[in-house]
Amino acid sequence: MIKIIIVDDHVLFREGVKVLIDCENIGEVIAEADNGQAFLDLLSMHRPDLVIMDIEMPIMGGLEAIQKAKLIQPDIKILVLTMLSEKENYHDMINAGAMGYMLKSSGKTEFEKAIKVIMTGELYFSNELIRQIILDMDMPTPNHDFEKPLVKDIELTVREKEVLYHLCQGLTVTETAEKLFLSPKTIEVHRSTLIKKTNTKNTINLILHAIKTKMVEI
Repeated sequence: MIKIIIVDDHVLFREGVKVLIDCENIGEVIAEADNGQAFLDLLSMHRPDLVIMDIEMPIMGGLEAIQKAKLIQPDIKILVLTMLSEKENYHDMINAGAMGYMLKSSGKTEFEKAIKVIMTGELYFSNELIRQIILDMDMPTPNHDFEKPLVKDIELTVREKEVLYHLCQGLTVTETAEKLFLSPKTIEVHRSTLIKKTNTKNTINLILHAIKTKMVEI
C-alpha cells in the first residue's frame, strides 16, 4: 500500500483527492498539510512513498518545500498538481526534483496513471502541460537549465528519432517500449543517449528541447 501525504491549502481539494485515493484503493493517505512548512514538519514523523503537492501555498510554497524535502528524504517521490496560472513555476519545479506534473483539471484516469508511473521510478507529465510550457518558452525567463544554448543539427539514428517522437507524445519508457516492440531497458539506453546528445538534464528537458528546436513536432 502506497503511503501518501497530500499538501494543498484548499481543504475541499484535499478531501476530494483523499476520497479518490480511498475509493480507488490507490494507496493510504497517512497525513495532510496546508502548506510546505507543515509538510516538512510531518516528515519528522512520517516517511511517505508519495507526496501530492500544490505549488502556491501560504507560509511556504511547493518549490521550497520540495527542495528541502529532498534534503531530508532524497528518494521521496513528488507529484505536483498545478493550474495553468502557475506556469512561471514550471521550470523551477522541474529542476527541484518533482517526478510528476499534471493539471488539477485532469481526470481520474490520468491521476491514477501518473501515480502508477511515478511509483515505477519514471517521470510523468501531461501533454497539455507540456504544450503550455512550450507556449511559455517564447517569453523571457530567468536562467534555467534548459535555457542553455540550444544544440542544433544533432544527428540521430532512426531508432533514436522513433524513441524521441514517442516520448514527446507523453508516453512513458514502458509504453514506448511496447510501441516499438523493444525492452524498457533498451528504451532507457536510447533516452540516456538522447539526453547526452542534446546536453539536457532529464526527460522533460529533452522533450522541451526537441520541440523548441523542431527535432519533433507534436
